[in-house]
Amino acid sequence: MKVLVAGATGGLGRSLVPQLVAAGHEVTGMIRSGSGAAGVRAFGADVVLADGLDADAVRAAVLSVRPEVVVHQMTALKGGIDFKHFDDSFAMTNKLRTSGVDNLIVAAQAAGVRRFVVQSYAGWNLQHGGSATKTEADPLDPAPAPAQRQTMAGIKHLESAVLNADGLQGVALRYASFYGPTADLGKGGSMVELIRKRRLPIIGDGTGVWSFIHYDDAAAATVKAVESDVTGVYQIADDDPAQAAVWLPELARILGAKPPRHIPSWIGRLAVGDVGVAAFTEIRGAANALAKSTFDWQPRYASWRDGFRNGL
Repeated sequence: MKVLVAGATGGLGRSLVPQLVAAGHEVTGMIRSGSGAAGVRAFGADVVLADGLDADAVRAAVLSVRPEVVVHQMTALKGGIDFKHFDDSFAMTNKLRTSGVDNLIVAAQAAGVRRFVVQSYAGWNLQHGGSATKTEADPLDPAPAPAQRQTMAGIKHLESAVLNADGLQGVALRYASFYGPTADLGKGGSMVELIRKRRLPIIGDGTGVWSFIHYDDAAAATVKAVESDVTGVYQIADDDPAQAAVWLPELARILGAKPPRHIPSWIGRLAVGDVGVAAFTEIRGAANALAKSTFDWQPRYASWRDGFRNGL
């Protein structure tokens, strides 16, 4: 199939494009700047240039390719996340999740695209409390922290837009927290460096549950979604959701760093605000059973333990 990947030079795009090519698809990467073109072509894909926020450029790019499937992987996250000013960190990504996806959908409809797959997220936005993991049938958090409301609105718009687009088979893949090369949780990444320097403490009781996914495993699931005919929302996570009090000390051990410090929630709130405290004490993980059964998919790194040892 002809597949257009918007955001082909991002962390996931760099795993997804070569996997799509290897699966026999004719792939074009839509990227903002020509500086990344050589890398995309090295994977065996073609390149088209367009800024995702420029509706005319996006329309021209998609019409020039006329793909059967469009995959939206456009984000703009560099330099880590400021938990106290969460929405500020995601400001450009939120534009790509709203105006960007709208531009791409309109262009896809004009070009006769059949299927549209979009990158969403499963983590802090899942409903807090209750069971350790949430399924796709569970509601998103109805009361996000004030610093996350714009980003939650962006995620909701993204999913609603693609699932309700006329004439398109819409699929929203809610990826768990990424790790791997170029990720914050990767060699040289901001979170890894904080852990090495013992500057990422466990806040409160550390019972916030995290789910993870390696870029390569997320890409493999995305290839399955591209090749499928199903629609809807699917969570892409490994099989081993873990409390912060479990995964953070283990990652420190794997990195050869000292164990993380423990600080009470009230001190953590001064440093990272309600968002950061919730990440260590309240959030819930993502169940992956629906994606595994629907796409006949199994992550290579079934547990973050193996992935952190071998996939960073």
